[in-house]
Amino acid sequence: MQINISNNEDHDSGSDPPGTAAERAVERSLAGRRATYAAEIERLVEATFQLIRESGEVEPRVSEIVRVAGLSNQAFYRHFRSKHELLVAVLDSGIEQLASYLTHRMAAAPDPVAATREWMRGMAEQALNPEAAAATRPFALARGRLAESHPEEVAQTERRLTEPLRRAIQEASRMGLLEAGDPGARAEALYHLAMGWMQARLLEPDGRHRQSAEQLENFALAGLGAVPAQRDATAGA
Repeated sequence: MQINISNNEDHDSGSDPPGTAAERAVERSLAGRRATYAAEIERLVEATFQLIRESGEVEPRVSEIVRVAGLSNQAFYRHFRSKHELLVAVLDSGIEQLASYLTHRMAAAPDPVAATREWMRGMAEQALNPEAAAATRPFALARGRLAESHPEEVAQTERRLTEPLRRAIQEASRMGLLEAGDPGARAEALYHLAMGWMQARLLEPDGRHRQSAEQLENFALAGLGAVPAQRDATAGA
């Protein structure tokens, strides 16, 4: 039986508003389907994370992904047109977690220069902390390939990571703690500096790199024009 949800002028004036019950039923059905699909996507993303951490490779096979997720190939291709599209979703999820982590570190800093240092420290921890490094390494090393296939999506992840840094640099400049300059361009420069350092450390893991990370922080703050007293104050924070 087909339910007519269009307006019908022959309905009695005392009946429910035309189509309301049917529209509610449709919305309930769609809400249930959306919840099912969201759960499937989450399982695929988590399965891919797991395989990447275990193998150290960023290219697990679709058959492995659906096996670990407990789903079918049909479910996979219902949500993603290719494996690279899934990998971008996995990268996006990881970036969301990293951005939250960096923001949390920065929020505890006493001033925006210290917050800038905390951003650099948080990025360095992705290579210095063994557990974080195991999850970060495949994506950091494969970032170039993902950028070629999905340039806008990868660029968006960069903007999400640099936005809190941009705000900190802008506020520090406003307060006279850093030299004036384009906060967006400076945040982007620090991002590429941190990424380059992190990629090099991920290729040669060594727990003795913490001193190198501190030197990187000091170099970055000096490049932003932090006064020596301010750099020394944040170094011991």
